[in-house]
Amino acid sequence: QVQLVESGGALVQPGGSLRLSCAASGSSFSLYVMAWYRQAPGKQRELVAAITGNGIANYVDSVKGRFTISRDNAKNTVYLQMNSLKPEDTAVYSCKARRVSAEYWGQGTQVTVSS
Repeated sequence: QVQLVESGGALVQPGGSLRLSCAASGSSFSLYVMAWYRQAPGKQRELVAAITGNGIANYVDSVKGRFTISRDNAKNTVYLQMNSLKPEDTAVYSCKARRVSAEYWGQGTQVTVSS
């Protein structure tokens, strides 16, 4: 069993930056593929970025060059550094841990980009 707790969401102006964190409980964190998803009001949840245990990352096209996913396996934590934020990045951001057939979700953290 893995419990995930996100933090770092806030209200930020367009062009600003935020760093989200997702802290995981349990063991074998490095074996999990970690991912950030987001869901805006009235829209489907979408995968934003994912990272394997050894650090291979991929991103949705809309955030490439602006967002960076990283992880610290010693701290059981995955991060999402978000730069050059746009109003369309406004959403609830959630992290997910996946290993084989098991997956776990955090409760989400709100990111609002507005002037």
